[in-house]
Amino acid sequence: MTGEEHIQFHHALKFREDICIGCSHCMNICPTEAIRVTHGKAQLHDNRCVDCGECYRVCPVGAIIVEQDDFENIYKFTTRVALIPSVFTGQFPDSVNSGDILSAVHELGFTHVFEVEQGVEFLNSRFNEYFTNHKTVKPLISPFCPAIVRLIQVKFPTLTGNIILLKAPVDITALHARKTLVDEGIDHAGIGIFYVTPCAAKIVAVKSPVGEDKSVIDGVINMNYLYNKIFKILRQKKEKNHDPGFAALSAKSVCWSLTHGEADHMDQGRSIAIDEINNVIEFLEKVENEEIDGVDFLELRACDESCAGGILCPGNRFMTVDKLRKRALKCDKVQEGNQDSINGEHPLQIDLSRELIHLDKVQPRSIMKLDDNVAEAMIKMKRIYELNRVLPQVDCGICGSPTCKSLSEDVVQNQASIKQCIFVQKILEQNEMLEMQESVTIMQSIWSENKLDKNSLKDEINEIN
Repeated sequence: MTGEEHIQFHHALKFREDICIGCSHCMNICPTEAIRVTHGKAQLHDNRCVDCGECYRVCPVGAIIVEQDDFENIYKFTTRVALIPSVFTGQFPDSVNSGDILSAVHELGFTHVFEVEQGVEFLNSRFNEYFTNHKTVKPLISPFCPAIVRLIQVKFPTLTGNIILLKAPVDITALHARKTLVDEGIDHAGIGIFYVTPCAAKIVAVKSPVGEDKSVIDGVINMNYLYNKIFKILRQKKEKNHDPGFAALSAKSVCWSLTHGEADHMDQGRSIAIDEINNVIEFLEKVENEEIDGVDFLELRACDESCAGGILCPGNRFMTVDKLRKRALKCDKVQEGNQDSINGEHPLQIDLSRELIHLDKVQPRSIMKLDDNVAEAMIKMKRIYELNRVLPQVDCGICGSPTCKSLSEDVVQNQASIKQCIFVQKILEQNEMLEMQESVTIMQSIWSENKLDKNSLKDEINEIN
């Protein structure tokens, strides 16, 4: 095990072995090949996982869960702040307005509510400053999606220097909310700020932030959980709600978390927006190989339709996008024009210094690092190439690894045996170098004895025949 492997990421996605049936759906879908099957159960390789949630989507038995904070944690604070992204309002039926939602959030125990996108206009102006000061770095990459930041760290480490070192809107709004409340005379220690998240990666970004030691947010609430709580309240209400709703946002702010939300508002150069993690990987491979030219800014999102497609969003992502775009069209154009400045400055700029919103350098954590010793790493790389060349290249996954190449890597790192390949087993059996029972034992070690129960399988096969 290398020194790099000792450094573990925090993960919000957890695998329940008591539920897992070893179907390998998660292993085959994982974009970073972070999952293996051993003893009939899915196993996570921590340093490869970016918490994109693709495995969560495809698990047929609910064996992958999202670990989150207990809602009761909000009551540890006297002043309880909910940070709600605009995408949350798009989860509800058209009959539910923002005033209904806001009223229900207060009824659940929150004393203050801020919409996350209040920090967008301020951040957008800082982006343009960042472009001016980093003209030689192309393309600059948005830090908005934490799954993408981690993807770059582990799979494209040479591009970590392209990530814009500015906080996301949720962190900027959290800083603004805390300062606003402290300025009103509220005790700093009594303020608890909780973010309502549409995905697992943003839970991780709070628990184990990249580019800073500690998040300014105190806890994270599953969006699906809060939606159900609010919907229950609204269904039971008979009186008309008179809450005015959330503070006005610009059309830009409302759609910032959607695909093209950032890219369409960069004032300098050519901007490209890409969603869905496999599309992002394909594009970044071309960037890394210098096949892409003339792009100044990349908006990259792990989910299809960006935050509207987050794994914790209860609603249909296409309906959510449609609702948010309609909400954006209704935004007061005068308000949108006025949000950019108060006496030449955005309101949040008065509250927040530039230093507060900057991140430290994002460190690479490559999954391809085979050894701390360069010479040993080169030997291992050569061995991987040799092993991969003799394997069948069918990527069947029967060995418990997602691809032939990943099996080669596992073998070289002493995490697997070449005999796990079913094709290798058959070749060895033909040459009397492997007993059939040993082959069965190997398969049992991967897929469990239950899947290779000869008696039950024999009975079922006889019935079929």
